[in-house]
Amino acid sequence: MIKAENLHKRVPMAGRELEILKGINLEIKSGESVAVVGASGSGKSTLLGLLAGLDEASGGRVIIGGTELGQLDEDGRAAFRAENVGFVFQSFQLLPALTALENVMLPLELKGQQDARAQAGYFLERVGLGSRLDHYPRQMSGGEQQRVAIARAFASRPEILFADEPTGNLDASTGAHVIDLLFELNREHGTTLVLVTHDLKLADRCERRLQLEGGALVAQ
Repeated sequence: MIKAENLHKRVPMAGRELEILKGINLEIKSGESVAVVGASGSGKSTLLGLLAGLDEASGGRVIIGGTELGQLDEDGRAAFRAENVGFVFQSFQLLPALTALENVMLPLELKGQQDARAQAGYFLERVGLGSRLDHYPRQMSGGEQQRVAIARAFASRPEILFADEPTGNLDASTGAHVIDLLFELNREHGTTLVLVTHDLKLADRCERRLQLEGGALVAQ
C-alpha cells in the first residue's frame, strides 16, 4: 500500500543544508496500523508529511498503491489526497465559521459526493455527536472538536488515515476515549492507519512500530 525508497528530506538553514530524514526505506501493508515513534526532532512529522504527499522529498520515492507521489504536481497530489487519504491532526483544523456538520460535509462536497449531508450526519452520530450537528467549534470542548475531526477523516472513506499526535491537545481521559474511537472506526472500515505519537502506550496498540532516531529509521 505505502512504500518509501531511499527517502531524504533536506532544508536550507544558516547557509547549509539540514538533513531531517536520511535514506528511509519502509513498507506499510494495506489495512495495517503502524505507529511512528521517536524523540522530538527525530523526523516523525516530516516523514508523515512526505508519506501523505503534503511535502516533497529531497530524494527518493514514495509510492502509494502504485502511484509515485513525486511524479505528481501540487494539484495532482491534492487530488490524490482528496480521493485516498484522511487526516487527523493535533490542532483539529476545523473551520470556525462552519458547524460540525458543515465541517464534515465540506470535503465530501468538494469531491462532488451527492449524499454529503447524510454521510456527515452518520459519522458524527458514530463519534457520539449526533446532538451537536449545528454547533460551532467554539461551542465544543477539545475532545468534541477532535471527534468532529475524526468524523471528517472517516466520512470520505479513505484508504489511508494519517494521524499526527491526535491526542496532543487533550487531557488523558479524553485522549483515551478519542483513541478508542479512532481504532474502532479503523477496524470497522479496514483503513490503513499511520499514527505519529510520542506515547508508547498508544504505539503499543498498533500492529507495528517505526522507530526514528536523528532522521534515520532504526527499527520497524
